[in-house]
Amino acid sequence: MADSARPHLLLKMDVSAAGVRNKLLLGDLDGDGRMELVLVQGNGGIDDRYVPHQVQCVTAYGLDGCQLWQKGIPDPDAGSSGSDFPAQIADIDGDGRNEVLCVMEGRFLVLDGRTGEEKQAFDLPGEYAHDCIILANLSGGEQATDIILKDRYHTLWALDRYFNLLWTYEGNPGHFPWVHDFDGDGRDEVMAGYDMLDHDGTLRWSCRDLEDHADCIWVGDVSVTGGKQIVIGGSVTVMYDPDGAELWRYSGSVESQHIALGKFRSDLPGLQVAGLDRIIRGDKDNNFSESGKDALFLLDRDGRELWKEERTTSGWLTIVETVRHWDDSGLDYIFAYRRGGGIHPALYNGHMEETVTFPIDGMAAYADLTGAGSTHILIYTDVEVHVYGSRPGTLDAARPGEALAQPKRLYSSTLYPGGEY
Repeated sequence: MADSARPHLLLKMDVSAAGVRNKLLLGDLDGDGRMELVLVQGNGGIDDRYVPHQVQCVTAYGLDGCQLWQKGIPDPDAGSSGSDFPAQIADIDGDGRNEVLCVMEGRFLVLDGRTGEEKQAFDLPGEYAHDCIILANLSGGEQATDIILKDRYHTLWALDRYFNLLWTYEGNPGHFPWVHDFDGDGRDEVMAGYDMLDHDGTLRWSCRDLEDHADCIWVGDVSVTGGKQIVIGGSVTVMYDPDGAELWRYSGSVESQHIALGKFRSDLPGLQVAGLDRIIRGDKDNNFSESGKDALFLLDRDGRELWKEERTTSGWLTIVETVRHWDDSGLDYIFAYRRGGGIHPALYNGHMEETVTFPIDGMAAYADLTGAGSTHILIYTDVEVHVYGSRPGTLDAARPGEALAQPKRLYSSTLYPGGEY
């Protein structure tokens, strides 16, 4: 393993007032040119393998560490982050300001990002239509203001921003369908698990020979052909063209729970596909993290395995994502966290070397918080959030008073990260 570079702590803030077991969302809520932190607590008392969470409490903080507002009451018995919480930060009404969207007590709420006050509330289209929130452009507008809701494993509901039902879909949509305009008509298609749906919900093609369900979906020019490919992680890792032709399939994993596209290697053509294989499925009653085992892997653009981690510690719940613009290397990093077994969150390069190790363990999020072009990584616990950069500095806005646009990756936040490259 290479010597790890030292990340620089830029901020440490107390977030204990938000309660326990939160998910962290990021976005510029007040238009000041810096992102705020929104901690979302899920409800407890459910088996989230089968029943989707709702939101128990939402708490917003500024980068000065001050609490801005809170909606709901923190619950000491809150649910765990074993599945998505239905919450996103997005400009849903096109007024240039971000709202916080969430499902609480059976209603879809649109909260003013600056104050937390309720701007709109809608009844859900189905009792369990709150497994996650997906923003899409199905109507052909200037931005993604349509909403896709889903239950845990079977149904999608597509709605416009006024909550008029556009269409429904019954099938195997996976954890977090990915939306993208593949055909250039100004409207998003929906990769709903193993089914490609048109903007009106019509089935275009299906890859139903795959087992189980899709855990994560990425879109990118992996082959560097000038086109787009779709990479899906699930029972296997597989790549398709936008018309449904299978390009390759990697079957060297037990369960491809996470994948991440990136330029992790300068000596190879095209993009590489990082992934996380759940090799030994843990036992929920005996702590997944202690009874299971997972491993990182990396594939080249043709689906050939470049390496696979030989993990010596326990741990089954690792999350893998692509971090870009962390430093000036010109390459991306594989960000792995929630590893268990005493392994802290870390950035890995394309040669399986741990190049940056963070000094505390916890959940993680990342973004350019100030608009300066560099990525910050946030590691958080039930008590504190630690903000790191690759170099010393401040968290002052690069362009004070100029609102930061909300990237698609941040308004598509999920425990099962997909993305576009």
